[in-house]
Amino acid sequence: MGNAATVATVDTALQQFYFNAQLFIRLAEAFGDHSLFDVTLAPGQASGVRHAILCIRNVVPAPFLKPRFAESRTATLFSATLSPWQFYSDMLGTPPDTPWIDVESPFHAEQLSVIIAPHISTRYRERTQSLLPIVELMSTQFDARPGNYFAFFSSFDYLQNVLTMLGEHSPHIPVWAQSRDMGEADREKFLARFEIGSKGIAFAVLGGAFAEGIDLPGERLIGAFIATLGLPQTNLVNEQIRTRMQNMFGAGYDYTYLYPGLQKVVQAAGRVIRTTSDQGTIFLMDDRFNRGEVKQLLPSWWNLSAR
Repeated sequence: MGNAATVATVDTALQQFYFNAQLFIRLAEAFGDHSLFDVTLAPGQASGVRHAILCIRNVVPAPFLKPRFAESRTATLFSATLSPWQFYSDMLGTPPDTPWIDVESPFHAEQLSVIIAPHISTRYRERTQSLLPIVELMSTQFDARPGNYFAFFSSFDYLQNVLTMLGEHSPHIPVWAQSRDMGEADREKFLARFEIGSKGIAFAVLGGAFAEGIDLPGERLIGAFIATLGLPQTNLVNEQIRTRMQNMFGAGYDYTYLYPGLQKVVQAAGRVIRTTSDQGTIFLMDDRFNRGEVKQLLPSWWNLSAR
């Protein structure tokens, strides 16, 4: 009588660990000036054992992309936010003779009023003082021109603080807000409130699901309040990236904080004007938007004013 065949089983968790380890090793083999390694210790467990998270960050993709560009007959990179060109050339590794063309916008300055609020500071240490001025500006604009607006903030905590004060200050204004863990169905419900004829202010986080790739033409969205420069958080990792960028390109702050932050601002502001017949208003709520080095990074067709 023969023995029954033994069926081998695979521990899926162990298998996933094996694949992750292989990937990590391949990344480690390619480690260079374009990479950053950091270790995060997770909170202690009941057993007293602490787990460590090992991370290899590719902070400059250019070394991986350069060979691809060299092997290609031609490549076209197209985006409304590929500015300034030197930053993207350095980060993406485009060939030195790559031509950069700034195509004229199909939109006109008359379509969009961009207003800087220089009396507001959204710096972390001044956020408590910023709450009332932000709420007053939003209320004044909504009462003057009721309609659908987006309000973008740098964090969920900041968002919630403004949302709470607006409810106390102007309870007549309809509001709805992005939550930390919104599923697809909740995101659809969030966007469904932007109807023709509806009115209210939708609160969202800059750089999140509603700050790009959203089309709400015409009266579905008539304005946006942006209460942040979008600058990445200052922490140990980002400061190491800043040092790396400074050593590689001589522009550590700009490459780590300013350029990526303003890219998110421009993307969010772009939700307001989607067609050549749209009309809208954008409020840039921070005094730093009034600086010359920041203004020159904003779209040239914007009609900037301060209030």
